[in-house]
Amino acid sequence: MVASDFKTRVLPVSKKLLRFATHFLKNEDEARDVVQDVFLKLWQKRNELAHVENIEAFAMRMTRNRCLDLLRANKVVPIDAETDRKMKEESVDVHSQIELSESAGQIKKLIDQLPDLQRTVMYLRDIEQLSYDEIAEATELKVNAIRVNLSRARKKVRDEFLKMNSNGNTRSKTIAATLF
Repeated sequence: MVASDFKTRVLPVSKKLLRFATHFLKNEDEARDVVQDVFLKLWQKRNELAHVENIEAFAMRMTRNRCLDLLRANKVVPIDAETDRKMKEESVDVHSQIELSESAGQIKKLIDQLPDLQRTVMYLRDIEQLSYDEIAEATELKVNAIRVNLSRARKKVRDEFLKMNSNGNTRSKTIAATLF
């Protein structure tokens, strides 16, 4: 693969890789370092990339693995406010906005408590909106395993959220229905 092929086939996925790494690491600077490492490794293996069918999925898998390596090494991950930011963009009254913000923060914490595999599958499907086949390529799982893990992750987050907010508040159920 020559430099021009690399620029047209590999570099366009940089924003997606950065979002993916930022979601995992909760730190944009570390995420940028990860993406840079991934691109460096891809460049070093550019002659072997001709044999890779889906370079985007391959790069996503490399990014995921590098992020997991960093997380395992550090074991400390600050929580980001991406979900909170997205909720604030919606036009809702102040009270509802505060309630949604708190709920989103609770849900983000619940998602972060999921096992790595469930958290990854949920992020790829619900945030990045990848197809099941693309997730299968990125995670090396079968589509049925992805569906099962996604279903379990969503159910666990929904049940824990409702349990946290089960003070007879029908508003919590409405929020849960809106978010899930």
